[in-house]
Amino acid sequence: MEFDDAPNHGARTLAASEPLPPEDWRGCQRGSTSDASYAAHGPILARYFRRRVMAQDVGDFVQECFRRFAQYRASTSEPVDRPAAYLTRTARNLVAECARAGTRQLPVSQMPFDDNLHAGPDPHSMLEARETIRQLEAVIARLKPKTRTIFLMHRLEGLSYAEIAAAQGMSVKGVEKQMAKALGAIRRSRQDGQ
Repeated sequence: MEFDDAPNHGARTLAASEPLPPEDWRGCQRGSTSDASYAAHGPILARYFRRRVMAQDVGDFVQECFRRFAQYRASTSEPVDRPAAYLTRTARNLVAECARAGTRQLPVSQMPFDDNLHAGPDPHSMLEARETIRQLEAVIARLKPKTRTIFLMHRLEGLSYAEIAAAQGMSVKGVEKQMAKALGAIRRSRQDGQ
């Protein structure tokens, strides 16, 4: 495809009676102004933060300053006359915010990644847990019926010793003895298994 210098027939030209934009109009240069501000003030902010925060966080602090700067520019129709002053004030505020929070890092709004939460259950742990449950079921099944009933009433149903004593027609001391027998049998089986 070749380009020629012929005028574009679909292009619209301004008539003499149409108003021109003001001389200080920046038009579509809003993004390029941000780029220029970043190039001009980014290194200065980085030097400021290097003396006040951990080295690995300097870039994050600089980026946060420019994020707040861009957010402010988007929220107002007035141009920022002195971006260096605004950015310096923002940098001081960030350091002060972190000092008040008792940290030398930016506050994070997300949760840290935890391998244990995201990796799923450990198959070995699951097998061990199943084996432990199987062993406990076997120990409980070998208990005398009265001891087993009292143990299950307390551990599964959540009844107190007094409630179990009233339901079984025995003393609280008798319930305590039966629970001691059940717990002793479980403890012995765990020690034998190790």
